[in-house]
Amino acid sequence: MEEARFDLEERTFQFALAVRHCVAGHRWSRAQWRDIDQILRSSGSVAANYVEADNAVSKPDFIYRIGVSKKECVETRLWLRLLGATTSEESVKESLRQLYKEADELIRIFAAILRKSQ
Repeated sequence: MEEARFDLEERTFQFALAVRHCVAGHRWSRAQWRDIDQILRSSGSVAANYVEADNAVSKPDFIYRIGVSKKECVETRLWLRLLGATTSEESVKESLRQLYKEADELIRIFAAILRKSQ
């Protein structure tokens, strides 16, 4: 069980890092800047709240933090979709699609953890 937690901690870290690499690797329009700010915040929050959940002081604290991770991941998925819809460069769209897919998988994982924990 401990190994699975570490893997999810690393996976959420890698997700936040991949978002940062995608954002840093492209020139965005002024209209997209606010979306970029939001996606950086929410993707980092997915990982940060998972780390907090992994170190929770109680079961209710754990459930709350996993719920926040899921919520932030849903938000990140929205920003990924918006950026994809406002970007014309196909290579960037593909990167955003891959990140969207990972966000979707993380949401499903968090939802399963919540179901099993309650």
